[in-house]
Amino acid sequence: MVIERSAMVVEKRERMREGKGTCELTLLGGRELQKHCRVLSEIVIPAGASIGPHQHSGETEYYIILEGNGLVDDNGTPTPVKPGDCVVTGGGAVHSIEATGGLPLRMIAMIVTDA
Repeated sequence: MVIERSAMVVEKRERMREGKGTCELTLLGGRELQKHCRVLSEIVIPAGASIGPHQHSGETEYYIILEGNGLVDDNGTPTPVKPGDCVVTGGGAVHSIEATGGLPLRMIAMIVTDA
C-alpha cells in the first residue's frame, strides 16, 4: 500500500500536552494503524514551541529528529537533540520536547504499545 502525501491527514494542535505554541501533525499511516502502533506521525514544532511533559506506560514512544534542534526533558534530565538523534521513552518515563535554536524542529513520532 502507498499513501500519497496529499491524502495524509494534517492536524494543528495548540498547546500540545500543555506545551507552548501550535504543533502540526501529519498522520503518516492514517488513523488505522497496525495492532501495536498507536501513533505514526511527522510533527513540526515551531521555534520556541513545545510538546509538554507526558508519561508513557504500557507503550514506548520514539522521536526521530529530522531537522532543527531541540531540548528534551528525558525523565527529568534536560538533553539537547539534533538531526539524526532518536529519543526513546517508555516504562513509565516522562518526557517533553521544545524547539530551540530559532528554527522549527521536524521529527517522526511513533508510539508502539507493549505486547
